[in-house]
Amino acid sequence: MPTYTVHAPPPRQGETTSPPERFLFVRDGFYFWAFVLAPLWLLLHRLWLATVIYIVGYGLIGAGLTLLRASANAQFLVGLLIALLIGFEASSIWRWTLSRRGWTMLGFVVGEDAEMAERRFFAEWSRRDENASAPPPASPEPKYSTPVRRGPPSASDVIGLFPEPGAQR
Repeated sequence: MPTYTVHAPPPRQGETTSPPERFLFVRDGFYFWAFVLAPLWLLLHRLWLATVIYIVGYGLIGAGLTLLRASANAQFLVGLLIALLIGFEASSIWRWTLSRRGWTMLGFVVGEDAEMAERRFFAEWSRRDENASAPPPASPEPKYSTPVRRGPPSASDVIGLFPEPGAQR
């Protein structure tokens, strides 16, 4: 089952916390459309810096391969590897951009699809919210005792699996 990370945007002016309707669920795993159409996928998700880095990096690698007179097969293989990298790392790029924008990660949830993940997350989140509003039960003050050492310390006290001082190896 897919794993989703849950992100909350920074609160807007006049808000103390972000409303749950604005939470974003980012699925872990391979993104097919990021593999096939990387620049468009990056633009669709408003990952501007990642798009610029992708275009500049891809252009530099392509120019370097051309200057090295690499074969068309080698250029295709490098392009395929870059596309695979983007496909596998699309969720990490998305999370990185969200953290740069001030979004906080609230946790992760496992679900068959995004809707099931949202249901599970909000069910647990509302249950925790109810428990947080109730005052915790008063617990007695913990009583600590000082450790007791039996016998005087000796010169050969060794901690762990180290040999005794002065013994042969």
